[in-house]
Amino acid sequence: MTGGALRRLAGPAGKRHMSNLKIIAILTVRPGKTEALRALLESMLAPSRAEPGNLHYDLWQDRTDSARFVLDELYADEGAIAAHRASPHFQNYLSQIEDLAERTPLTLDPVAVA
Repeated sequence: MTGGALRRLAGPAGKRHMSNLKIIAILTVRPGKTEALRALLESMLAPSRAEPGNLHYDLWQDRTDSARFVLDELYADEGAIAAHRASPHFQNYLSQIEDLAERTPLTLDPVAVA
């Protein structure tokens, strides 16, 4: 996403609108599935970041538990989340994730966001 596109989605001076929604997905690898999970999660990065309503899509790995990954996602609004969930790359993710990891998704509304 270009800086101009981000400013359009975020609003004046880069401030995010209070309608933005965050998703945090905590994924704990099933035994013997680390490489497959990592490959699946990395395959989601480029197409998810390219979605029009996606403001960021980042993958993290826990420093204290290498079997735990975290997807940190920010969307412009509910419509952007719906579009993401309907995308072919997300549907592919859904078809594989239960075999690869225990998943805890959190969908968050902003309260006090700078």
